[in-house]
Amino acid sequence: MKSLQQFDLNLLLILDALISECHVSRAAERVHLSQSAMSHALNRLRNQLDDPILVRSGKGLTPTPRANEMLPQVRHIIGLLEHTLAPQKPFVPASSQRVFTIACTDYFEMEFFPRLLQQIQQDAPEVVLELEMITEKTINQGLENKEVDLVVGIDSSQSVPAHLVKQHWHSQTFACLAGRTNRPVSKQLSLAQYCSLKHITFLDVTGSAASVIDKWLSEQQLSRQHIARAVNYTAAAKATIATEGVMTLPLNMANSFCEMFDLELLIPPKGIPMIEMSMLHHPLFSNDQALTWLIAQIKAL
Repeated sequence: MKSLQQFDLNLLLILDALISECHVSRAAERVHLSQSAMSHALNRLRNQLDDPILVRSGKGLTPTPRANEMLPQVRHIIGLLEHTLAPQKPFVPASSQRVFTIACTDYFEMEFFPRLLQQIQQDAPEVVLELEMITEKTINQGLENKEVDLVVGIDSSQSVPAHLVKQHWHSQTFACLAGRTNRPVSKQLSLAQYCSLKHITFLDVTGSAASVIDKWLSEQQLSRQHIARAVNYTAAAKATIATEGVMTLPLNMANSFCEMFDLELLIPPKGIPMIEMSMLHHPLFSNDQALTWLIAQIKAL
């Protein structure tokens, strides 16, 4: 018997056909070969397995004991290969029980998740969504290990591993919030006013506080004074009410906070850049039909 590296796995189909049919011509028809090609394949099998495989008897060709012993295992191997190589089953949302794990920002969770869940419950009532915070480990390991299916809402300016699939998800203008009882005199902030205020800023998943706003200010040889750095928008909003600080965040989330808390919307300086947000997934799963469907649902929002 030759080693597996030397054995031609195509001969497994030939072996199955020969033992099943016990007839070279019928076996050749079964696997769409000529009779001469099948005879050649039989000789190769005999050589590689060091066994005659089929011998002549009064009933024609009869499998050897070795061949009969191998047949169940050969058919099992063929079945495993067929299952492994079969086309991916189509994803059917209406009947799927898939559990998706999404690592996301507060912004996505507050502004988009309720609508996403509502839509998915209509189209895929047995699909489950689980949310978790974005961390450096999520990006560097979680996506590849399939612990997380998708990262949503990450600042597009943030550095991520180059091999990940990064898609633009959402753009949003910035707004500022201040407590109603301690807001600045002007609702439209000039650049000078903005820089003179006390700011509650945010850390990204790597622990960096250098946001797209700070980079924009730095290009103009300016900076803003921060009195705190937070990782959670709601905590920052409550801290804004309790202090003379202001926070800068996406406009529609700022509007939501104004409805929820005693906060007032301020217009940031002219020229302040928009926030660009991205989605990330691992290229290993780019052909996952279920993941493709989930991404489409999020984009549709």
